[in-house]
Amino acid sequence: MDIDATAPVITRDEILIDAPLDAVWRIQTNISAWPTWRPEVRTARLDSGLNVGSVFHWEEGGLQIASTVRELAPFRRIVWTGPAQGIEAVHVWQFTPTPAGVLVHTEESWSGAPVSAQAASLQPLLDGAIRAWLTHLKAHAEAEARTPADQQSPEASRSSSVVSSAGHDPRA
Repeated sequence: MDIDATAPVITRDEILIDAPLDAVWRIQTNISAWPTWRPEVRTARLDSGLNVGSVFHWEEGGLQIASTVRELAPFRRIVWTGPAQGIEAVHVWQFTPTPAGVLVHTEESWSGAPVSAQAASLQPLLDGAIRAWLTHLKAHAEAEARTPADQQSPEASRSSSVVSSAGHDPRA
């Protein structure tokens, strides 16, 4: 699934993060922990495991959002959609290992009547929100990567153990 290429508001951005892929992925996909490193997010809750079809609830910028995971390729890509006050959002995240770290590329589209009516004011709002998200993700992941394992939180020191339906670790 890709963003809505015809939407009136579309943002694309990326950042290079000097941290291990498993750490970047774990931080980004630990939705319930978003408020600990994303000050713009007031609440976030994933009630079950992260799978295609999982729904998570979060609040940012006064919007209460119920997002649904539409695509999940562990350590590579996650896509979710979420309506909020007439805005239909599609958000795509891609994680690419590089010799210098992890390139995180994200795209988001907003459509719906409120967006069409206010595209000029909503575009810079979404641009800024995505840039802030990437900046916070980078800062948190790089700080964690520099912290000795014995000083990390129990959550950070746990290793990720994701196995694909084919029975192998997709990071390999």
